[in-house]
Amino acid sequence: MKPLLEHLDDLASLVDSARAGSEVSTLPDAELVEALTAVGRLQRRVEALLIDAVDEVAARSATPFVGDRLTSRFGCHDVNELVQRTTLVAPQTASRVTRAARAVCGERALVSGEALEPLFPAVRAALDAGAVGVDGVLAATTEILTAGRRVGRDERLFADQALADVALGCGPDAAPPVCADLLRVQAHAWATAIDQDGAEPKEALQAHKRGVTLGTPGLHGVPVRGMLLPEVAAQFQQICDALLSPRAGVRFDTPEHDDDQGASDSDAPTSGPADTRTRAQKQHDALATALGVAAASRQLPTVGGAAPTLVVSVREEDLSRDSGHAYVDALGVPVSLGAARHVACRGVTQRISLDDAGRIRRLGTEERVFNKHQRRAIALRDGGCLIPGCSVPAAWCEIHHVDEHARGGATHTDNGVLLCWFHHRFLDTHGWSIRMDQGVPLVKAPRWYDPGRGWRAVTRSPTRLRSRVLRT
Repeated sequence: MKPLLEHLDDLASLVDSARAGSEVSTLPDAELVEALTAVGRLQRRVEALLIDAVDEVAARSATPFVGDRLTSRFGCHDVNELVQRTTLVAPQTASRVTRAARAVCGERALVSGEALEPLFPAVRAALDAGAVGVDGVLAATTEILTAGRRVGRDERLFADQALADVALGCGPDAAPPVCADLLRVQAHAWATAIDQDGAEPKEALQAHKRGVTLGTPGLHGVPVRGMLLPEVAAQFQQICDALLSPRAGVRFDTPEHDDDQGASDSDAPTSGPADTRTRAQKQHDALATALGVAAASRQLPTVGGAAPTLVVSVREEDLSRDSGHAYVDALGVPVSLGAARHVACRGVTQRISLDDAGRIRRLGTEERVFNKHQRRAIALRDGGCLIPGCSVPAAWCEIHHVDEHARGGATHTDNGVLLCWFHHRFLDTHGWSIRMDQGVPLVKAPRWYDPGRGWRAVTRSPTRLRSRVLRT
């Protein structure tokens, strides 16, 4: 019988020959897809062998005497470390292979060392047939294993067979084999159906593990890690979906004054500008919006007798020169002057004069930025975020001083426009320009979006849009 290592050397040589003998980039579409399918089959079979090898390493490292363990003899702390060193994978990948081995490789008999029936024999058969790999094994078994003793042996084996049939493409509906993600959906349905105690034990575990931690501020920002309860995550997802929905298109009103030699309304774009943010960046901005709305709601407990308030401090001379840093008091880290202007524009400002020694010479009163009556009027005029294509509604928007408040801009409806958190925070860097013309906001788009770069009146207000229709 040919030794296993020789077979593996032959397989590696065959793969190298296949790569050297055919350029993937030259394959026709149909052949490329067939090649990708064949590579997937080969990968799953190799992963089956990897699972067997890791299971054997685990069995030889399960002795009570540390010095007798295989891992110890090769200078490794545990199985995970040995898998990392030998296969050059990340710790998470090594852990996934080890968990897959526990699910589809039987434990060893204490006396004979013989392998017993695995927890999921049908999924094991699907692994041997090349229908699933590590991802598929974990997708089919993880949720049921999490239920533990709440799932009886007969129920587990019944679900095991049903999931294996789905993976092999021989289920009752004769559907073709499914990918790991769809297999996970099926496994979740089985786990909830056969778990006798329902969701309560899992909910208790989730409640115990919940938490959010802010890391140490670094070069790229403040890291966030933690675990959300499902209903909290769902609520956050709903907020993200509401704020990030691309349901609103561009709305240009007819400008009464246009002193640019730019385009007329007939040149206006007819679809929203491209949003280059990643999904993660959009969800960050949605969280920032939700936090701002919550802080302004006056429904939160007070801190030191006042509502939770983000305090950003900056020297007046730095702000006037547009050079230097501002500081967020809660974290004590420097932020840009743009961040300081953004916070001041949407909240209140208070001027404090210090002498050279640091003594407080004058303590100014808080200057409220726009009051609720002004906000209602501006919301009626603008209808939502002023940037064309943005769908954030008026209630979630902030009010931006077109002429900066820090430079003497008036807190008046003729100087305020609605902007969402993202467009307000990064207005200076994204190429959009805003000006007021007799109390009507006009927007100039970036050149990549509107080559004519004309000033255009923009609105999402139903009342103004109806008036526009009636005028035509």
